[in-house]
Amino acid sequence: MAQIHVERRARFMAAIEGGAALVVSHPEMIRNNDTLHEYRASSDLYYLSGFEEPEAALLLVPGHEEHRFVMFVRPRDPEREVWTGRRAGVEGASALFGAEAAFPIGELDATLPKYLDGVERLFVNLGQDPKRDDLALQMIHRTRRGTRAAVAGPSALADAAQILHEMRLRKDTLEVENLERAARISAAAHRAAMEAVRPGLYEYELQAVVEYALRRGGCHRWGFPSIVGAGPNATVLHYESNSRQIQDGDLVLIDAAGEWGYMSADITRTFPASGRFSPAQRKLYDIVLRAEKEAIGRCRPGSSLQEAHDAAVRVLVEGMVEVGLLEGDPQTLVGEEGYKRYYMHKTSHWLGMDVHDVGRYFSGGSPRALEPGMALTVEPGLYVAEDDPKAPPEFRGIGIRIEDDVLITESGNRILTSGVPNEADEVEALCGTRPLGPLSF
Repeated sequence: MAQIHVERRARFMAAIEGGAALVVSHPEMIRNNDTLHEYRASSDLYYLSGFEEPEAALLLVPGHEEHRFVMFVRPRDPEREVWTGRRAGVEGASALFGAEAAFPIGELDATLPKYLDGVERLFVNLGQDPKRDDLALQMIHRTRRGTRAAVAGPSALADAAQILHEMRLRKDTLEVENLERAARISAAAHRAAMEAVRPGLYEYELQAVVEYALRRGGCHRWGFPSIVGAGPNATVLHYESNSRQIQDGDLVLIDAAGEWGYMSADITRTFPASGRFSPAQRKLYDIVLRAEKEAIGRCRPGSSLQEAHDAAVRVLVEGMVEVGLLEGDPQTLVGEEGYKRYYMHKTSHWLGMDVHDVGRYFSGGSPRALEPGMALTVEPGLYVAEDDPKAPPEFRGIGIRIEDDVLITESGNRILTSGVPNEADEVEALCGTRPLGPLSF
């Protein structure tokens, strides 16, 4: 039982005093036939308990006299455990994870009412899973049906995310340490891909280089499916087939990172397969890098992600006008969003247990102020479709994104992913310096 989970539960329960919270794990998903997708525990459930098995639920009841922390888990099953590994079981939920009471998951529906007696509000994460929403609504329905019964349950639902996700938005010491570790390993993986790149490889070969380095570094899983796009594929924001053969003169865009201790990094680098940027590639690359630096400079307490985005957009638009990708007054183009033909996404998102992490982006209708402990990405880009008739021919088919992970500190920010270069000259110096050895099959 990790003390950090005890402390997190205590903070969360203090915020829901008088109510109760139900946190249910995501279900296992079939990949094909009898094969399941690799299971990764629900971030909220793991955050509060450290429990990683599927078919689990946590019930937190701050006002209960005996059992403030209740777990519902899969029971021990020696026959199944031969195939899929040992389960904690009901006994382990108490002995290993600190539950003050534990029950088989199949008893959830029948057991909930007795713990919800006298509870006014039930906190759940609404809108994420219809089955979980139905379960919460059933509790309310039972209460309304049984107004003359001895046991009175909750009469209202509340959104647990309003509290829990705000807690997760501000990283504690362990989360910062794990995020730093994920960022270091992920940076090393990107360096390995740069070193290995050369024309003739396939995108999936560089994917293998990255993912091997992530696992070799100790990451248990990827933070998200790896994106490896060469040539015109780099203009597809969430390109996923990773199947093209890399050509001489291509840029390669890799957006990939690993997860350490349930914290995910998120890095993108774009680099020349042949080891040198073409003049047109270098012009656009330098614009994107200037935009990233300008945006990172705005990441400080009291600022906002919107301010960082606006700074990046201004630099990108000015650069696009300079090189002839856009025509007109930069300020007008920004106001009319004329840049979205080549830059169609936001510059930042929250980072943490989920690669697109939880937490509100606005407060009272305005962009929320950044605070120490918040982690985010900064990832400007330019994407010129290869068949864009409005773009100068030399820029067509060029896609560039540069992404780093930033932690807000008391004095400003700290870049967590500086272990992989983004300066063009340094990138060129690294490319192709350690090519892959031959394989025989």
